[in-house]
Amino acid sequence: MRRSLKWLSRIYLATLYCIMFAPIVVMVVFSFNASSLGYRWEGFSLNWYHELFANAAMVQAAINSVILAVVAATVTTVIGGLTALSFQRYDFKGKSLLQSLLFVLMMSPEIVLAISLLALFLIIGVQLGFVTLLLAHITFCLPFVVITVSARLASLDDNVLEAARDLGASEFTMIRTVLVPIILPAVLAGWVLAFTLSLDDVVVSTFNTGANFEILPLQIYSMVRVGVKPEVNAVGTILLAISLAGLIISQLLLLKKR
Repeated sequence: MRRSLKWLSRIYLATLYCIMFAPIVVMVVFSFNASSLGYRWEGFSLNWYHELFANAAMVQAAINSVILAVVAATVTTVIGGLTALSFQRYDFKGKSLLQSLLFVLMMSPEIVLAISLLALFLIIGVQLGFVTLLLAHITFCLPFVVITVSARLASLDDNVLEAARDLGASEFTMIRTVLVPIILPAVLAGWVLAFTLSLDDVVVSTFNTGANFEILPLQIYSMVRVGVKPEVNAVGTILLAISLAGLIISQLLLLKKR
């Protein structure tokens, strides 16, 4: 009986993993397919990667996406790091409410957040474009950075900071030489996470960008509306590799001990 249950659990897990990862495997494999018609294997080829990088619109959209992700991740990390530090070191009125609102923001459906931000931008009269897209990305990335840095600060021994003060360090010196090196892995992990989230966002970006600023996820979406082209498999594989690299780096930084 126990052996039967063990085999059933293995079959269940194998089926689950197959359902989850089979489409990704198919996309990666067929990005190297020489055929341009459907999903019929006709030999290994890098032709679709050459076609992708020869597409000026795709390249420009990729550059825009990287610029947006870098700026959004940097601004979000600065704001999120200071917010996490304030939550950890200071008590003030409304602190619990602000922390709860961050969780509400993180758990809200993307479509709700996208429409809310669009309504706000239209009410205040901001023209849709890079600025609105940047503000939108900062908004949905912020809770993830705050939680990442807060987790590191929660394990921080306050005696280390007190020891620095007892040895004559000023507040600025203590922060620069003690606090920042301790939380730096979490800060970098938060930056990588925000960069990855910003790079592949579609829903929020669709509602909050203008016609004069195209990013890669929206360019891909416009391509697949009339059918899946081989170039889409190639760009999807590249985005997958970037996302996996960002995930691995963020986890390594979180596990780093000082």
